Amino acid sequence: MSNTPTPPAYQRVKQYVLERIQNGQWKEGDAIPGEEALAREFGVSRMTVNRAIRELSDEQIVERVQGSGTYVAQQKYQATLVEIRNIAEEIAARGHAHRSELHKLERVKADETLARAFGLKTGAPLFHSVVVHFENGLAIQVEDRHVNPEVAPDYLAQDFTSQTPNAYLMRVAPLQGVSFVIEAVLPPAAVAEMLAMPSGEPCLVLRRQTRSMGKTASVAAMWHPASRYQFAGSF
Repeated sequence: MSNTPTPPAYQRVKQYVLERIQNGQWKEGDAIPGEEALAREFGVSRMTVNRAIRELSDEQIVERVQGSGTYVAQQKYQATLVEIRNIAEEIAARGHAHRSELHKLERVKADETLARAFGLKTGAPLFHSVVVHFENGLAIQVEDRHVNPEVAPDYLAQDFTSQTPNAYLMRVAPLQGVSFVIEAVLPPAAVAEMLAMPSGEPCLVLRRQTRSMGKTASVAAMWHPASRYQFAGSF
């Protein structure tokens, strides 16, 4: 006999709604069943359903429109700026599923801009990766990263579909410092395609430079669709 406690009734209703949103059955802007319909389906009071929907609304999963109904809200995923966190951990903390696609993993020569950022000579070797990160099947970040081979000599040998570049670098090159800027710009065509973005939609771009072992370790640009991503932080 299982000793697993039965979840509260409102939690079962909440999970039912969440699962249908997360698996794509109910999409952004779709109306979800009314409280009376959900109460009948689960055999619970309308007050119980109201609590579940109220919590989902507070969490910005659904949007309640007075006199109209309840709709799947536009999802804006967050990243914290207070600490450097692995995007896979950010996504897992929200109870969502992360996966990644590797588009490039190569050795390149530093152009003038990159050479200056890394403190190297123009033409010096660098490692380059492009990874697309997905949250519940939705592309939310293109990570375009250059890495100093002196800091992470085995970078090209890694499987970045099973670990993120950030997770690997934090392990082999302990962080000494970081600088970043955020800007809103129109993405290059290749980035827009990887993020499945409509023409004319801007990206929020986090440009970040990290230091380790007294050297610039990596220079990265993280591209996020502005309509479904936001940065957040607190001190």
